Amino acid sequence: MTRHAQNGFDRPFPLDLGGHALFLDFDGTLAGIQSNPDTVFLSPERIALLQSLSSRMNAALAVVSGRDVRDLDRRIPGDIWRVGGHGSDICAPGQRPRAYSPTAPDTLHRALFKLAGEHKGTRLEVKGPVLALHYREAPEAGKALCKRLTQILADQPGYSLQAGKMVFEAKPDAASKARAIARLMQMPPFRGRQPVMVGDDVTDEDGMREAIDRGGRAVKVGSGHTVAGNRLADPQQVWTWLEDALA
Repeated sequence: MTRHAQNGFDRPFPLDLGGHALFLDFDGTLAGIQSNPDTVFLSPERIALLQSLSSRMNAALAVVSGRDVRDLDRRIPGDIWRVGGHGSDICAPGQRPRAYSPTAPDTLHRALFKLAGEHKGTRLEVKGPVLALHYREAPEAGKALCKRLTQILADQPGYSLQAGKMVFEAKPDAASKARAIARLMQMPPFRGRQPVMVGDDVTDEDGMREAIDRGGRAVKVGSGHTVAGNRLADPQQVWTWLEDALA
């Protein structure tokens, strides 16, 4: 393994385009984290690189995101697998997302909307059935938000609290990147390949465990505890790694 001397991160194993199935997170992995997720897009050059990589892998590449799949579809081209809502919605190449997604219960939506209004600098993002409360601009509110959200979700069956980078998400218990990977690995073109999951947040760890449990590998982007055995510093290094695979 080659050492990146400038930052101490390891360059991961080379991708096997004929034998690996690649699962890529979006925010924090393919794109840098921004305070406004609506402004995050990939450059045409990076879109073209993903398309070339997917073609060389016979379409065994999926972008697996916590974003609503309709939102993800605006940022990832339709000839690539798109998995949104932490695995709850899967769109195959050539398939368009449904026009409307299931929504979170009204009582939960109202409670989180009210909570966001009580803390200046927080923002509620609706991602289909997933509700995300961002507090990047109010980091001091994190502890209070976590306590209150735990109380709210205790009365909301079928939902659980997921903590991420300056965000808390109320998500259906069935929404899981691990479940999405398990489902995709039963389908062509993923079947028979070795899964590789790449992500930056705690929301990606279940997908990493699933890949490892299936005899695959995982790559953590950035610092922090992880089950992954390989690590990259930031999205730029992710793109360098992907470019190397096509070289």
